[in-house]
Amino acid sequence: MKRNNWLAACVGLVALAAGVSACGRSDREVGAFSNDLLGNEITIEAVRDPKIPGIVCHLAYFDRSFLDRMRQGNWFENPSNSAVSCQRAGAIALSEVDLGRSGEEIFSQQQSLLFKRLAVRRIVDLENNSLIYVVHSRELIEGSAKVSLSSISLTESEAATARRR
Repeated sequence: MKRNNWLAACVGLVALAAGVSACGRSDREVGAFSNDLLGNEITIEAVRDPKIPGIVCHLAYFDRSFLDRMRQGNWFENPSNSAVSCQRAGAIALSEVDLGRSGEEIFSQQQSLLFKRLAVRRIVDLENNSLIYVVHSRELIEGSAKVSLSSISLTESEAATARRR
């Protein structure tokens, strides 16, 4: 009887790890490739700015494999490494965006079972006619210093569509 309980616990743990390793997969995924022999992947997703449909960002992040999770004993999270590149894909109007100093989060995705999230934030720099997109890892207790950013230049008429709140 004890052996059956142990076997059931192992099967449950394997199923849980497999489920966690699939965290973050979505229909936004445009590419993925193996990074090493353990099956770790670099995943690339296309993320549209919900308030500026004329912007598309490509987000790349590390997705740990089941084998790597077993080897390292850290079952429940992906590393904080990520990169972002954004580009103009149509018209840009800033009438609905937050112009505050801290900007606005446009995307967030779970990177661990409970506490870590990968986030993309938009900041508007009207003084320099630019949109800035920053990707970072957000944790409850200890945030990561690993960040990547991309900027898009605005025309004078696009910057004029912003309204101060």
